[in-house]
Amino acid sequence: MVSMSELLLRGVRRGVGGDLADVRLSGDRVVAITPPGEPAGAAEVLDADGGTLLPGLVDAHVHTVQWAAARRRIPLEGARSAAEAVDLVAAHPCGPGELVTGAGFRDGLWPDVPHKDLLERALPGQPVALFSGDLHALWLSPAALKLVGREQHPTGVLLENDCMSATAELPVASRETQDRWVAEALEAAAARGVTGIADYEYTDTIADWTRRLAATPPPIRVDCVIARFALDLAISRGLRTGDVVPDSGGLLTVGPLKVFVDGSLNTRTAYCHDPYPGSPSFGLLETPPAELVPLLRKAWENGISPAVHAIGDHANTIALDAFAEVGCPGRIEHAQLLRAEDLARFAELGVIASVQPAQQPDDRDVADRYWASRTARAFPYGALLAAGARLEIGSDAPVAPLDPWDGIASAVSRTDDDRPAWHPEQAIPLADTLSAAARGRSGVRAGDVADLVITAEDPAESADLRAMPIRATIMGGKVTFRS
Repeated sequence: MVSMSELLLRGVRRGVGGDLADVRLSGDRVVAITPPGEPAGAAEVLDADGGTLLPGLVDAHVHTVQWAAARRRIPLEGARSAAEAVDLVAAHPCGPGELVTGAGFRDGLWPDVPHKDLLERALPGQPVALFSGDLHALWLSPAALKLVGREQHPTGVLLENDCMSATAELPVASRETQDRWVAEALEAAAARGVTGIADYEYTDTIADWTRRLAATPPPIRVDCVIARFALDLAISRGLRTGDVVPDSGGLLTVGPLKVFVDGSLNTRTAYCHDPYPGSPSFGLLETPPAELVPLLRKAWENGISPAVHAIGDHANTIALDAFAEVGCPGRIEHAQLLRAEDLARFAELGVIASVQPAQQPDDRDVADRYWASRTARAFPYGALLAAGARLEIGSDAPVAPLDPWDGIASAVSRTDDDRPAWHPEQAIPLADTLSAAARGRSGVRAGDVADLVITAEDPAESADLRAMPIRATIMGGKVTFRS
């Protein structure tokens, strides 16, 4: 990061379609916005060359270590079958006994079924761990199953809690290596205009980020989300959502409590009011109301706001009912399928819809199959906005890349290829999307915290939002990226 006590942003456009101005920063604040041509005085000058000045972008849902690791795994997003996924893995050179990892497979539409025997035939005796695109399934070879004490598992495909516990038991890189990977991933995020993230990693995130901060201050602010297993520890420490973590210089804050109500669409474990086609299954209810309500109440009474994972429409109803019974605000993470009668409850209850628009184009085909006749209310961003809900945009990286412009483009266009928009009535306007990607900020004003991004193009005139060129990113008045 480049630290400057005073910085003059010369010749920026104030927001989408805005007029040219000079913007002066002092310390971590915007202190003045004046017509262009202001004398620089003692300030350092960053020539924006007519770039568009926007509030810094905040990814509201990231699994940071998993994202950093996934950037180094064999990519499986393009696999159209289990056999093709195995071929992609087998083509990757590996040493004997080395754990081979791949990421991003989506088996919801595959004509065949993933199985440990497929991996064993292709890579005999090799430990192989393949992570699904939604992080809710883990496909292991027999040697990898042995590493996590599950040699007798019939298929090698572990779902939900089994997946997450096995993931935690797999061999990983050293802490120093993982921290270096995380630092590199956040530098890349800063280069895309990101000034903040919420880290939903299933660890003691406050301890992890305090350690990283002591070694290398991140170029990004971090909300340290509290995993369910760490709730009592957080309460004993006196942590409250929104508090600045001591000695972090404002870079780390205490986040909400993360609780799962259901699974995911691709694994057919999202909990729905209607069964999945051709199946008696309604999905998986991970935390029933009798357990969810006291858990949320315990967190809220101790100053910790809940963030509830809910993807299926029944899971969202249960989550909203719990917020209503406890009488607290909070967040629902994902909100991918909603009943019409639940839309207005987000605003009524003060519950933020934390959504990941980049997942909508990825999931449109599997939604068409497994949520057939229900897709008009899937990924319903337009309907949520019309009902007064506050939206915040994230990536759920590594489920989607930690690049806010991918989500912004998907929210506006409802497609990411040459196919027509999928349910275009659920698209949201660019201005609302940019605000949702900046945690509700809709412009830059004197007195604001100087978390900013300068794009080389006006987003309203861009031919390709996903490829948006970034001229500079500034966090707390410090330049974290400059093209």
